[in-house]
Amino acid sequence: MLFYRFIRVFTVTFVAIINGRVTYLHKERLPKNENYVLVGPHRSWWDPVWYAMAAYPKRFIFMAKKELFKNPALRALITTLGAFPVDRRNVGADTIKHPVNELKDGQRSLIMFPTGSRHSQKLKSGSILIAKLSKKPIVPAVYQGPVKFSHLFKRNNTTINFGEPIAIDPKARLTDEKIAEYNQKIQESFDALDKEIDPNWVYVDPKAQKK
Repeated sequence: MLFYRFIRVFTVTFVAIINGRVTYLHKERLPKNENYVLVGPHRSWWDPVWYAMAAYPKRFIFMAKKELFKNPALRALITTLGAFPVDRRNVGADTIKHPVNELKDGQRSLIMFPTGSRHSQKLKSGSILIAKLSKKPIVPAVYQGPVKFSHLFKRNNTTINFGEPIAIDPKARLTDEKIAEYNQKIQESFDALDKEIDPNWVYVDPKAQKK
């Protein structure tokens, strides 16, 4: 816990120095007395850090691709910060079991990106299933700011905006139609939150720009 606090203070200070002001909108919408699944569109590799800083003092776990755990030093760091490995090509039962157990019985919430990748805009069902099994709400959020590492040093302002929690019926069967209905609610919330920050803002995938 002390290490987590230290890393947060260090990160906030570092970000303020290189990137300028960070604005957090509607933190009052975050559940105060229960865990939740915080979801957002994946726009940079540091998204988990932004969201975790914005929602402090709540602590989080988050999924990270298993390749990041090959380096012992990096593995020790991100594990301490709440990361757990996921094989994105072979998602098994343990991938779901770990966050569900933490949400139900632990002190930490979950940060998750429904698209699964920075280079996809299609929402998947993982966050909905975890929210249903844990009986916890989904909280949508968006990040507007630098999406390239080099842009961090241009001191462009960054904004995190939180939406209203979305309840997932724990008794409802997750049919394709029901999943599509929930995904539509999540996407509509993302769109509304983006427009609330800047009606003209559009996310451009850096990878697509290279093509």
